[in-house]
Amino acid sequence: MLPSQALLPAVLLALAALQALASDTFIAAVYEHAVILPDATEEPVPPSQALALMNKNMDVLEGAVEEAARQGAHIIVTPEDGIYGWRFTRESIYPYLEDIPDPAVNWIPCTDPSRFGPAPVQERLSCMARNHSIYVVANIGDKKPCDSSDPDCPEDGHYQYNTDVVFDTQGKLVARYHKYNLFFESQFNYPKEPEAVTFETPFGKFGIFTCFDILFYEPAVVLVSKMQVDTVLFPTAWMNFLPFLTAVQLHSAWAMGMRVNVLAANTHNTSMEMTGSGIYAPAGAKTYFYNTKTEDGHLLIAELDAHPRLSPASPPAVSWNSYALSVERFSQNDHEFTGVIFEDPFTFMELTKPGGNVTVCQKDFCCHLRYKMAEKRDDEVYVLGAFDGLHVVEGQYYMQICTLLKCPSSNLSTCGGEHVETAQTKFEMFSLSGTFGTSYVFPEVLYSGVQLAPGEFEVTGHPSLLS
Repeated sequence: MLPSQALLPAVLLALAALQALASDTFIAAVYEHAVILPDATEEPVPPSQALALMNKNMDVLEGAVEEAARQGAHIIVTPEDGIYGWRFTRESIYPYLEDIPDPAVNWIPCTDPSRFGPAPVQERLSCMARNHSIYVVANIGDKKPCDSSDPDCPEDGHYQYNTDVVFDTQGKLVARYHKYNLFFESQFNYPKEPEAVTFETPFGKFGIFTCFDILFYEPAVVLVSKMQVDTVLFPTAWMNFLPFLTAVQLHSAWAMGMRVNVLAANTHNTSMEMTGSGIYAPAGAKTYFYNTKTEDGHLLIAELDAHPRLSPASPPAVSWNSYALSVERFSQNDHEFTGVIFEDPFTFMELTKPGGNVTVCQKDFCCHLRYKMAEKRDDEVYVLGAFDGLHVVEGQYYMQICTLLKCPSSNLSTCGGEHVETAQTKFEMFSLSGTFGTSYVFPEVLYSGVQLAPGEFEVTGHPSLLS
């Protein structure tokens, strides 16, 4: 053993090397992948057939990895379900799963592929990362054996998890995350506890979660508020639903509200409304992709601040609650009524004047709007809406929503019942705020064609959205 005096110079040298490698910015890539799907079957296929299908998808992903590395990217995120798709039962997905170990084992599958049993998918992903000197993020399936000593062990004797993996530039497994908030995924098990998975890089601290997780406190908010990550890796298979669950708008707004970078890689399937990937920073979208016309994949690349909260370009934190509480609450009037969006009962108030201040409340939650219309069309009706309650359509989660909504017709009973993608009335200005019960609020704006227009709105000194 070396004496401590001899170790000190080595430690200082290592720290100096790490500091030299550290960067204030990095280049990120995400790939929206048009997944090659297996034939729908309830019976398991032979492992060789499963691997053949996965290799077809990985051929495409490897092309994206190679191109991203060629353009200088340090990390690339690929989508949820990007390697085998989603047409599975619990039984039929089993041949696609591998045993994914805890990253603490210090494993490079590319150079030691059989250490934990057959792992051809992990081996290939590891080699992609190693051969191109880039961090690779992918979504695959993990299987873990269990027995009768575990009272929760499934009848088939193993757990199955929807899993994200990260390999570093040497091909080493550095992160493994089991999706906690499943979205009607009967082929997978829920982890016993939510995981807050982070890892350090020379270009910041990263956290990772999957798709539906973004709507919940654990792990999404925990990673940012408690673990203080700089960048969130977000493989997703996101289906776009107006007016609130739209990929580009919600994920960009989440980055803005949480003041972190978000690398969102979506699957691409127009028949299922799956599209919308992006590289987002607290100040807005760096780049994004939304395409419902073709079935092609798409690579996005952008430069990001490694520590966005410390960046001069990052907007200051906004207290939406403080501003909204300072606004005088207007009394209920004849233009207040109820309507339903996604089975959630909203309280609406019609905007009957071309400008002014209006407030609508549901229970103790209030939304306030300041606005001025430039060209109010007589055949268009707009309302301010508030919802405060438990949403139960895709799962159960508590939401508070303020919305400025265009109704499908002049009949107020249609407000919220149908989704509207276009609007002709022009607003010179609008400012929307609410007495939200949390500090994490996600401002979101929809435009004609359901596309975000970066730079055309902002969170200002007042917690406002300006068109």
